[in-house]
Amino acid sequence: MNRLKIIETASEHQQALVRLMELMDLDPDDGTPEADELALLALLIEHYERVHYPIEAIRFRMDQIGLNRKDLARYIGSVSKVSEVLDGKRPLSLSMIRKLSAGLGISADTLIREPVHKAADNVIKLA
Repeated sequence: MNRLKIIETASEHQQALVRLMELMDLDPDDGTPEADELALLALLIEHYERVHYPIEAIRFRMDQIGLNRKDLARYIGSVSKVSEVLDGKRPLSLSMIRKLSAGLGISADTLIREPVHKAADNVIKLA
């Protein structure tokens, strides 16, 4: 079994997705090391996506239409709040989600996912 750990970067996420597909193609039997790796890797990927995708969707849309942090203040409330949201220090409020969805055309379903609190990032790393 490959060394598994919490996924922290987009590069690690991409590598994990590639490995997940490899394992899925193998279609391992339950109870095998490959089946265990597949199950654990799926959980690690899900954790990363729950934490990062709402923010990544905002960043992607900003890049697409040429917005900077200052431009997001009209949707989020202030430049300091924008920084806190994009840095993962402040969750999106319902009002922010509505404004971002309407103003930037990002699905509310994408934005509504609550980020996992930083305390959950302190789970043990699997070796």
